[in-house]
Amino acid sequence: MNKFFIILLVLSLNINALESFDSRTIHKLKNKYGSNVYKRLKVWDEMLLKAKNAKTLNKLKYVNDFFNRVRYITDIKHWRVIDYWATPFEFIGTAGGDCEDYAIAKYFALIKLGIPENKLRISYVKLLRRGTRFEQAHMVLLYYHKPNSTPIVLDNVNRRLKLVSQRKDLKLVYSFNAGGLYQSKKRGQGQIKVGSNNLHKWKSLVNKL
Repeated sequence: MNKFFIILLVLSLNINALESFDSRTIHKLKNKYGSNVYKRLKVWDEMLLKAKNAKTLNKLKYVNDFFNRVRYITDIKHWRVIDYWATPFEFIGTAGGDCEDYAIAKYFALIKLGIPENKLRISYVKLLRRGTRFEQAHMVLLYYHKPNSTPIVLDNVNRRLKLVSQRKDLKLVYSFNAGGLYQSKKRGQGQIKVGSNNLHKWKSLVNKL
């Protein structure tokens, strides 16, 4: 075989060699979102590999920082609907999303990195906008080191990892993961399970994965 074509073959194999994603997924995403999606997948893959053997707090930081680099865009502008929950692949593939998309992507990334699902909660909160009395509906991801510990907040608005007790601008309403629906106690000090996660948008999201 001509040396030139051997080089092309090697390059072709390498361009799809991402440890965190199988070739079928890569080709499917390239067909749907264009060849530029590979660059975003590569950076995503590099982040996951870097975080793989890191301590838990560093895993939280790597994941939080990575997804917070994605541009914020409202569902109306992005998807032409009032409320849409994107999968992590849709979030990265379209290079944009809103608050729940950040929280969802971080949730699945941390599970992939070995964080137990029962330590993670996607949380619906009220966000007090600075300098106003206006509370805005918002979503964040919470990490609980222990069931009754004060959780760490992973947020796309305040991008620093902080305990929820340090976030006076947040009022927790309810949270969920694949295992159930939870009502948050005062200042996030633990949760009370109030039932199964039968949220329609969650089921629709999982079916797309």
